Amino acid sequence: MWRASRRFITIAVACAAACGAFSSTAAQPAEAGCKPVYLTFDTGHMGVAPLIADVLKRQNVKVTFFAANERTKEGDGSLGEHWAPWWKARAAEGHEFASHTWGHDYWQRDLPGQPPKFQIKPSAGEDAGRRLQWSTAQYCESITRAAARLTSITGKKTLPLFRAPGGKTSPALLAAAESCGYKYVGWSPAGFLGDELPSGAYPNAALLKKALADIRPGDILLAHLGIWSRQDPWAPAVLEPLIVGLKQKGFCFATLREHPDFKAWITAHGG
Repeated sequence: MWRASRRFITIAVACAAACGAFSSTAAQPAEAGCKPVYLTFDTGHMGVAPLIADVLKRQNVKVTFFAANERTKEGDGSLGEHWAPWWKARAAEGHEFASHTWGHDYWQRDLPGQPPKFQIKPSAGEDAGRRLQWSTAQYCESITRAAARLTSITGKKTLPLFRAPGGKTSPALLAAAESCGYKYVGWSPAGFLGDELPSGAYPNAALLKKALADIRPGDILLAHLGIWSRQDPWAPAVLEPLIVGLKQKGFCFATLREHPDFKAWITAHGG
C-alpha cells in the first residue's frame, strides 16, 4: 500500500505512473466487442474490503487482488486468520490472486557486487521499518510466501505474477523475480486511481471525473483495500460510479489472466 507522498502527488499531477507494466485480472474473457480494462486491488488496512466486495458482486466485475500480509484495522494482518474467510469468498466468486510480497517489502536500491543483492525495507511484519540486504532467493521467498498463503486460504492457485510495493523496482530485481517464476505487473498512467492521495487536495469527485475522462481500452487500474492516510476514503465511494460510468462508455472488465501481455507467461508457468 502506498502512502500519500511527494511521489504520488507528482504522479497524479503529471498523469503518469512510475511503472506502467501491464497485467490483467478476470476469470472470464472480455466480452466480444467491448473495450477491456483490468481492475486490480492491492491490500491495505482492509477496512473497506467488505464494501468493495459488495460493489464488485453487485456489478458482476471480476478483479485481480495483489496481497501482502499488511497491518489491518482489525484482525491479525490482511493474510491472517481473521481475513481468511473474506479471501475464500472472493475465490468462490471467480476473482484472481497474485503476490504483493509477504511483508509489503519495498525495494530501495541494488547493492554492488555479484550475485545480485538488494536493499529492502518492509512496511509490515517483524522487520517493518528495517533496511535489509536480501539475495535473489530471499526476495523470491517473500513473493512465494504471500502466494502460497493465498493458495492455502482460497484453495485456488495464484497467478505467477507479482506487484512490487510502490511500483519500485530495478531491472535486476525484475530479473530476480522472473528467475523464480514471477512476472511483474504495474499499472497504466490513467490507471493510477488516486486513492493514496490526500483527500483535501484530491477529493473523490475530482478523482472520479479524471478517471472517467482518461481511462483507455487495455488500461490496468490500481486501487487498494483501504488507505490509512486518506481521510475521505476513495473506496467504495468512487468505485461503483467508476464501474457504472466505464460500462456506459462501452468498457468491460477482465482479469489479468486475459491480458495479452501476460497470457503466455501464465500458461508457461502453470497459472
